[in-house]
Amino acid sequence: MDTDAGRIRLDKWLWAVRICKTRAAATDLCKRQRVSVDGQNAKPSREIREGNLITVKRDGIDWQYKVLKCIDKRVGAKIAAECREDLTPKEDLKRLKEVKSSWTPRRPKGEGRPTKKDRRDLDKLHGR
Repeated sequence: MDTDAGRIRLDKWLWAVRICKTRAAATDLCKRQRVSVDGQNAKPSREIREGNLITVKRDGIDWQYKVLKCIDKRVGAKIAAECREDLTPKEDLKRLKEVKSSWTPRRPKGEGRPTKKDRRDLDKLHGR
């Protein structure tokens, strides 16, 4: 499970410690310059080591993680938590909770697209 030299590809580590659902998603984040290692934008193939500071920009927050262990296989959530340390500021997490808890109107599943009348009612509700 641990790499021999204590180094691993960034995209593989992001996937292995469950920061990204798939390795392709981790690669995409890196390519869109949403991931930095020790303050520098990083490519997916960048090798990281224990002690590196990884910053991931998602959901309007800069998530910060410290690499505690270099693993290359996806593991359970409990083991993944032991391989990284979350250093994200608490006020950012509070802001994320507020944004996610705000009410957004949703249509029941299976109702399809709104009709013209539904659209007019929605516009009236939003004051447009």
